[in-house]
Amino acid sequence: MHILVTGGTGFIGRHLIHRLLEEGEQVTVLSRQKAETVEKLLGSQVKTVHSFQDIPLDAVFDAIINLAGEGILDRRWSKSRKQVLVSSRVELTHKLVNWIERADYKPPVLISGSAIGIYGSGIPAVGEVSQPLDESAAAGHDFAAKLCEDWEKAALRADDLGIRVCRVRTGVVLHPSGGALKKMLLPFRLGLGGVIASSRQMFSWIHMNDMVNLLLFLLHTDSAKGAYNAAAPCPVDNYQYTKALGQVIQRPTVIPVPAFVLKTLLGEGAAMLLEGQNVVPKKAQSEGFEFTFPDLDSALTSLLRY
Repeated sequence: MHILVTGGTGFIGRHLIHRLLEEGEQVTVLSRQKAETVEKLLGSQVKTVHSFQDIPLDAVFDAIINLAGEGILDRRWSKSRKQVLVSSRVELTHKLVNWIERADYKPPVLISGSAIGIYGSGIPAVGEVSQPLDESAAAGHDFAAKLCEDWEKAALRADDLGIRVCRVRTGVVLHPSGGALKKMLLPFRLGLGGVIASSRQMFSWIHMNDMVNLLLFLLHTDSAKGAYNAAAPCPVDNYQYTKALGQVIQRPTVIPVPAFVLKTLLGEGAAMLLEGQNVVPKKAQSEGFEFTFPDLDSALTSLLRY
């Protein structure tokens, strides 16, 4: 197969492309980075293009996997940062579908990124239990939810072209090479880890291996179509996650992170850490996908084994 990947040098993209290459697939990556940089990250087998104008209209792709997007919590959500988040997701996806419309050959499948932020954020009241959200749940109303909703609508334009479109609503992807886990490891290993604010907010996570496996499952399953929650079937709250991480790396977790600290650092974006979502992968499991790491303890142990 010849697969076009956007966001291929990102956290998930790097792991996905290494797997695709291992399986003998041909990969073209759309990236703003220099070809030498992409080659250093992904290997010499990958072809690099820098814009959709660089891709000839007679190019033949068996699939497109759209993972592009600036890090959602890499910086404080200022007005300009929000525009960057929109541009790198929604606008790029519109450009991608515009290219597909003009292309001589329409790829059979488009797998396009989204996030569990589409459901909005919330925290259960004291004494209440957070209700799980599957793919049928309604979209939320905050910035992250609107961003994801617009992102998915941009991808769904390809549905009108007869393309099988899968929208992958990704939770917190766990791997020590990047993302949230990498950021947490240093303070936790120094004994500075602890719960965030109330600790009741839900934490919907997925092991990187299962993330890649799900993308490949959607790629190779011709009947797969629609929205899929990329989150393990056993979400936990922040207290459970904090204790599990501390136990695996054998460090205390007694220093809490007050809400005001995150609000100062991230502004409006802090709500994603302070409130969270309780998301379950109902659709993927009902269609036969099996998680290698369905529970947090096994996932963290596999990732952080010394």
